[in-house]
Amino acid sequence: MSGSANGLTRQQMADRIAFEFQDGWIVNLGVGIPTMCSNTDIGDRDITYHSENGVIGYGPIAPAGEEDLNLVNAGGQNVTLRPGAAVVHHADSFGIIRGGRIDVTVMGAYEVACNGDFANWKITGQKGGGIGGAMDLAACAKRVFIIMEQITRSGAPRLVAQCALPVTARRVVKLVATNYGLFEPTGDGFRLREIAPGITLDEVRATVGCKLTVPDNLPQVRLANQ
Repeated sequence: MSGSANGLTRQQMADRIAFEFQDGWIVNLGVGIPTMCSNTDIGDRDITYHSENGVIGYGPIAPAGEEDLNLVNAGGQNVTLRPGAAVVHHADSFGIIRGGRIDVTVMGAYEVACNGDFANWKITGQKGGGIGGAMDLAACAKRVFIIMEQITRSGAPRLVAQCALPVTARRVVKLVATNYGLFEPTGDGFRLREIAPGITLDEVRATVGCKLTVPDNLPQVRLANQ
């Protein structure tokens, strides 16, 4: 499976993050591309997908014509249930979050800074914002992974030295998947762990707004579960 002309497809970005999930993890999937992680074939690993609205232990997004309108994920998409799944009260769902039981939360973002700060609830000029449960998750989950496009619609970097938008949480992001590759915040920059097929290193360097560290033997993004 190859990437798109602009690097990885959205499903491939979600797949790459999902490959990081470890057996036994409880994984919260946020709105947008992160919800696609539940479609990823992760082999025999036992992963419990958690949704803020109280669907615990769900599976892939339901195929067209097979939807149960009572079963939705955080993004309002109809999902399937895995054996042992439960539907709980919203307060109980947040009890799981605030109790520190989420092994990783996967969220979208407008910006991620090299020190692990991220912004995902308000854009410039917007009145109010969409806070949702992101701040609870960022504060209480054991890990925060981000999936987002490499650049904004105007071509500005989303991987930056310092967030210009209101920050959701500070120093929490461990891993970022974009359509250009897989990145780790290092404190003073980003480390490029893997590069997307069809994307050049010059393209990556031109779209990162701070220091970029590149290993000598840079692999392509893994596009199959291993």
